[in-house]
Amino acid sequence: MRDIRSFSPGVLGVLDALSDTYVEIFTAPPWAHRSPAAARHDFRERLKGDAHRPGFRAVVATDGSGAVAGFATGWITQAPFPTDRAYGKVRRRLGADRVDELLIGSFEVDELGVRPHARGTGLGGRLLSDITTAVPGGRSWLLTWGRAHDALAFYRRRGWEEPEAVHGEETDIVVFLSPP
Repeated sequence: MRDIRSFSPGVLGVLDALSDTYVEIFTAPPWAHRSPAAARHDFRERLKGDAHRPGFRAVVATDGSGAVAGFATGWITQAPFPTDRAYGKVRRRLGADRVDELLIGSFEVDELGVRPHARGTGLGGRLLSDITTAVPGGRSWLLTWGRAHDALAFYRRRGWEEPEAVHGEETDIVVFLSPP
């Protein structure tokens, strides 16, 4: 990888390249059930709004040809805790009190993806480290799908920890907290 650049809302200037990267990553197994056209549309619309959230950051890595090899996005989780997207599952998994204690005011890593040709190079770890550098109180969190076994293993290898689920409230997502 030649270059990792940090962005704030200016990331929208590379929206087309990020959209292509997102679709390649997040419509392949284990996400192969997703329509590429729908995934592209949804990602573009989300990023257009997400880029204006408080504390938004993005890091984008390019390869030797200048193509996007991977990226990460995130922002500071604000109160009240959101209810759209998968946030309801996070609240059910952790409980309202623990969500407020553990996640509000922390940096949420929303997307982290590396194209297949760049996997195994350490790029994912560099992107995760770069996006979570200098976050409030050193606290970050993320969620991933419970069937994304490679992603689960990736975060566990890096010392990210899974807070225990509220008894009886398992969901299909896994929440991770950054290492202490």
